[in-house]
Amino acid sequence: MCNIAVVSVHTSPLARPGTRDSGGLNVYVRSLGREMARRGHTMDVFTRRTDAGSPEITELDDNTRVIQVEAGPLDADKRAQRRHLDEFRRGVIAFQERNALSYDLVHSHYWMSGWVGRTLADCWDAPHVVMFHTLAEAKNRHHLGEREPKYRIAGERTVVAGADRIICAGEGEARMLTDLYRAQRSGISVIPCGVDVDHFRPIGQAEARAHVGLDADEPLILFVGRIEPLKGIDVLLQAASHLEGPFRVLVVGGDEKDGRRLRDLVRLARELGIEERVTFIEAASRDDLLYYYNAADVCAVPSYYESFGLVALEAMACGVPVVATRVGGLKDTVQDGRTGYLVPWRCPEPFAERLDLLLTNEPLRRSLGREARAVAETYRWSRVAEQVESVYHDLVGSYRGVAVGAHVA
Repeated sequence: MCNIAVVSVHTSPLARPGTRDSGGLNVYVRSLGREMARRGHTMDVFTRRTDAGSPEITELDDNTRVIQVEAGPLDADKRAQRRHLDEFRRGVIAFQERNALSYDLVHSHYWMSGWVGRTLADCWDAPHVVMFHTLAEAKNRHHLGEREPKYRIAGERTVVAGADRIICAGEGEARMLTDLYRAQRSGISVIPCGVDVDHFRPIGQAEARAHVGLDADEPLILFVGRIEPLKGIDVLLQAASHLEGPFRVLVVGGDEKDGRRLRDLVRLARELGIEERVTFIEAASRDDLLYYYNAADVCAVPSYYESFGLVALEAMACGVPVVATRVGGLKDTVQDGRTGYLVPWRCPEPFAERLDLLLTNEPLRRSLGREARAVAETYRWSRVAEQVESVYHDLVGSYRGVAVGAHVA
């Protein structure tokens, strides 16, 4: 059994996915913690406090806790948080010393967490595992409108150089780390993200639409995710403007903080002449997402870049075919012609062609949906956790000088 310190500075597993900085990373941390608890391990997830009234410690289960650490203003945005990383590090160490805790391993998520995790691992003489989830070099190459700052790239290079192991969700990210960040391939483990196939499962479309109050017969294209330029919602709207016949685009994501970006998207839909066919709703709960996925005829993932593509996998688990851009981890997650279609990024016309094909061909849609579910079954979290656990045992064993075996609760 291992006691693991998880560092997730800029976003908490308690946050609702689909809002601002909350997404697949949050789902990953929470889901992995649940599976590791089942296998007998304990996890303390350290995250930055953003709400003065929330408790310092929140128990997710008997073996997993979220620890909120004071570091900078509560409302500091993600870029400003880098100025408070040393304060965050001191807060984590103070909690560890105050409670007389020891950790066998540090697992960090995102580059800022990686900087903190590296210093904690050095302090505790423990191995450091890092997942970046997104890389600045990848974002800069795939989205021309927003550039990631040089200090982030430098920070990522520092974390890469000091990590004992890097976990990547796909081979594309591994190649980028070796080619652009000079990572050693022997220090990289490629382990895909997982999906809860017991929760995200096929149910009747009529039942799903009735549950969330959608038209029973209108062809439905679903987008789920954060309201940010990298997610390519503009490309989806442009693609939809090429469609003929009835359809609705349903965008599920964001909250009241995304007002400006939502207004820009509404204006774009109006300019494209499809304003009446596009509906925006705030990020949905995990329970409601089950119904939104099953209500859809097709799920669109038009991202400029994705390190993995959790939304695509959740839709597939519900038996819904996916049309996605051929970028990053989506090239591994979506099997072109089997579970959906991959199209060139930033290209509305081919996106529209594949959407139209699926909306107008029900037998094809059902066939791809069945295959999508079958593929999603291979991404069960228990399988992912088994691979991550193997990395933990390998590193902890090397630090202790003894073999560490699996312990399944």
